[in-house]
Amino acid sequence: MLKYLFTCSLFLIFGIGAEAQIRLPQASPKAMVSQTIGLTDITVNYHTPGIKGRPVWGKLVPYGQVWRSGANEATLITFSDDVKINGSPLPAGTYSFFTLPESETNWILIFNRNTKLWGTEGYNAAEDVIRVPVKPEAASFQETLHYYFSDVEANEGRLNLVWEKLKITFMISVEVFDKAVATLKTDLATVKEDDWNSYAQAAQFLIQQNKQHELALQWINKSIKIKDNYYNNWLKAQLLAQKDEYEEAVNLTKKALKLGTKEVKTFAPLAHEMERSLDVWKVKMHSRD
Repeated sequence: MLKYLFTCSLFLIFGIGAEAQIRLPQASPKAMVSQTIGLTDITVNYHTPGIKGRPVWGKLVPYGQVWRSGANEATLITFSDDVKINGSPLPAGTYSFFTLPESETNWILIFNRNTKLWGTEGYNAAEDVIRVPVKPEAASFQETLHYYFSDVEANEGRLNLVWEKLKITFMISVEVFDKAVATLKTDLATVKEDDWNSYAQAAQFLIQQNKQHELALQWINKSIKIKDNYYNNWLKAQLLAQKDEYEEAVNLTKKALKLGTKEVKTFAPLAHEMERSLDVWKVKMHSRD
């Protein structure tokens, strides 16, 4: 009986030990980098191999073979919206990101729909969504593989992979305007009844883009109806000037200048621009008479 209990105890001890998961430092730790470009969220999940004295290009990473562009599992890139990679369209979603170093001077970016791969095991070129050629660039020495974003603007930004003394960089372009308008419509449907400023900001976005004037007019009129002030009158003046309606733009600017004296602190930084525009629009108004 004692022998039986001892045997069962050993089974439980070793059985539990076999199922337990231990944590140890990884040779190529996990990393993640995220960036919002416009209204599009982009995330890169990867592992970070080190050089550790090894020759990399053409050796550790052979030419002519698809590379996981990291270590361990395949590198994953997620786009919350449709994008363009160096001009090539790519639908929203998550992709395994591979590269194909064809030579020292010619590489190919690969976005593959299979996101369950360990490295390149099971990789199938038939599952590639797009392939984009790129040229590698010289870079400062980087011991550990690293992804980072740069040159981020309203509708585009660069994603860079740098390792050893080489950098792969590509432009990610996003569509901003249509999504921004859709987002504004959704947001304005939930604002408080006395929120004149949100309607003014929404109209200002359209004015800055010089697009959808009628929608901008609806929003700025709504703002003025809620609270008639120098700022939304000034915005409406700019909108009407874009439509070549200079007489009304002049009248609204005069009104905005008068209303602004009641809110000197916020009005002062805009006063000079308003007066300058007023002079320009007066000339244009009279030149059309």
